[in-house]
Amino acid sequence: MDKTTSGWMHGLVGVIIFSGSLPATRVAVMSFDPVFLTVARAAIAGLLGLALLWMFREKRPQRADLLPLTIVAAGVVIGFPLLTALALKHITSAHSVVFIGLLPLATAVFAVLRGGERPRPAFWLFSCLGSALVAGFALSQGGSASPTGDLLMLAAIVACGLGYAEGAKLSRRLGGWQVISWALVLALPIMLMLMLSSMPPSLANVSEPAWIGLAYVSLFSMLIGFVFWYRGLALGGIAAVGQLQLLQPFFGLTLAASLLHEQVSPSMLAITLGVVLCVAGARMFAK
Repeated sequence: MDKTTSGWMHGLVGVIIFSGSLPATRVAVMSFDPVFLTVARAAIAGLLGLALLWMFREKRPQRADLLPLTIVAAGVVIGFPLLTALALKHITSAHSVVFIGLLPLATAVFAVLRGGERPRPAFWLFSCLGSALVAGFALSQGGSASPTGDLLMLAAIVACGLGYAEGAKLSRRLGGWQVISWALVLALPIMLMLMLSSMPPSLANVSEPAWIGLAYVSLFSMLIGFVFWYRGLALGGIAAVGQLQLLQPFFGLTLAASLLHEQVSPSMLAITLGVVLCVAGARMFAK
């Protein structure tokens, strides 16, 4: 298998894993406080990452790697999980996954700013049109949606795009699983302290689905998904492979409808399809 094909295959597996993140978070925040959920998932994944680094006796990152790893930790270990958990207190997971259509654009912007990639002008035309569709959809919802939830989701997308691009650039030298593991370990002391301080007085009333949601976002969303995703971006190109995220709204909407029995409106599907088509057009001009 050539390098590009391997990159796309790894990226696709990562997107499929990430597609379950928002529905799992939605289930978990029904019993857990969003802040506790964020720090708990990071702490659990950090302990697993530390164990992996110790088992494989990985060398410590260089001093120059500390700032990029801090950006990765701020974006995907803390920023995206916390902002989405807070957003899902105001909106449904079916509504939130529409915003995932913005992730390819955010990732591509940071691929230019941080990764040195240069897509053609037509790429930005398609990407901006997709962004306008998502923004228009959010505004058109009026009282049926939450402006607070929408703004939190937009902030989460920016944080995630930066974390993806920074981590992918670093993965070219350190390796995909090593980058996310070191980022998790870097944040681990703070996450452990915050987890202990924000732990609810009693866990007796936590539902079984909420425990399953916490387990999923800790193991798959926070660690395993990034092993595939960072490798895919590093091998196939950040802006190009990043367009695979256009599949994530479809996967996410399917999960929200089938597992959480949430209503997926025709307008939600139509806007998601429009965003997907725009990003697909952008992909043609990614290089």
